[in-house]
Amino acid sequence: MFPVDPIIISTIPSQGSTEWMNVQVDKLKEDVRMFLKTCNNTRARMFLLDTLQRLGIDHHFQDWIDAALIEILESTEFSSSSSLQEVSLRFRLLREHGYWLSPDVFNKFMADDGSFSKYLTNDPRGLLSLYNAAHLLVQGEPILEEAISFARHHLESMSGSLKSPLAGEVKRALHIPLPRTCRRAETLHYISNYEKEEGHDPILLELAKLDFNLLQYVHLKELRAITEWDERAVSLLPDYLKKLYIELLRTFKNIEAEMPRNINYDIAYLKKAIQNNVMGYLQEAEWSHKNHKPSFEEQINLTSVTIGTPALCVCMMAGMDNMEMKQTLEWTSSVPGPVIAAAKIGRFMNDIAAFERRKCKGDVASTVECYINDHGVTGEVAIARIDTLLEVEWRTLNQARFENRAMLPALQRIIGLARSATFFFDNRNDAYTSSKHLRRTIESFFVKPI
Repeated sequence: MFPVDPIIISTIPSQGSTEWMNVQVDKLKEDVRMFLKTCNNTRARMFLLDTLQRLGIDHHFQDWIDAALIEILESTEFSSSSSLQEVSLRFRLLREHGYWLSPDVFNKFMADDGSFSKYLTNDPRGLLSLYNAAHLLVQGEPILEEAISFARHHLESMSGSLKSPLAGEVKRALHIPLPRTCRRAETLHYISNYEKEEGHDPILLELAKLDFNLLQYVHLKELRAITEWDERAVSLLPDYLKKLYIELLRTFKNIEAEMPRNINYDIAYLKKAIQNNVMGYLQEAEWSHKNHKPSFEEQINLTSVTIGTPALCVCMMAGMDNMEMKQTLEWTSSVPGPVIAAAKIGRFMNDIAAFERRKCKGDVASTVECYINDHGVTGEVAIARIDTLLEVEWRTLNQARFENRAMLPALQRIIGLARSATFFFDNRNDAYTSSKHLRRTIESFFVKPI
């Protein structure tokens, strides 16, 4: 167990305050629904949809969003739009939600020589929108690769002259593009930015703040429950593995007790996923014991399992609403391409962040070390090559949105797990080993209400 700061327990809101927040949220949701009914302009609906998503309150209005996406997809008015911001936002929203849109929509912004037109360099909001949209590219889309390079170059050159809140958005996007950010962290930033925007909607802002705080309350209750686990029996156990095993069994029993009887088959999938993960640990232990030096391919195939992503993906699907549960669990348990891609993203980012620290530990070699051994290159070259492979996996996840649209609710969770890696390994820091640099952010997530 890791220690939880006592301040977390003492800051849990009272039942009365959360009841008041729930009442306010319900009232504000009705106000927003009335407003949504009056928003009949397709462009306005598109920008409003983006705002709802980035404020983290889109889950309250999913039916409206589904209808708006169809309207945005089928609308012909964007074909004549000369706004880079509009065309890029439409591209990003549709691709995020599993609708295929050709990158040819950006041809209108290209010069005769095949590069993006120079007049776009005076449009920071358009460039930012293009930069974020282009990161939903798949393999074989050179126009989007060019869009990323073009937008990044000009955003960097103008970043010093931009004013808040746009300057903050540009800075964050250049650090981590929007489609790859940890969504909870982005929501926290965007609420602050949105409040500074001229013409922001105070009802949306208030709803976003209360919704954030209510979810924070749920997380605090969960953390308190963790601290109350009974550890009195630990002294009776011979080793930590039995403790882990007992806690896992307890967790499964608790989940099983909460599940409706007709879907308690979830537990069998969860147990199998954990078993596969533990088998991977045993293989790693055998390699270490025998001083086996795996190849890069051997290493990534095994450690994509032991990083825990395949097991976590199965766990995340248990109890999901509005889905064909058994079909989803079977699909996720088969460790399909998107799960493998998410696992590799976590594995590569972890190993790059931990490379210098791991070199003197003597445990199983990382993917970076295996690549060095296989190809006889320096650590710097190996990391550069793995960065390229990392980009391939992001594109694989993007492609999965269109190839597996029937599984989109499950896919969004898998993609969310991959996006969390950019949070834990930000700036190539290993937050699992040294988390001091995340203290303020964690406090904002769990302790300090907005």
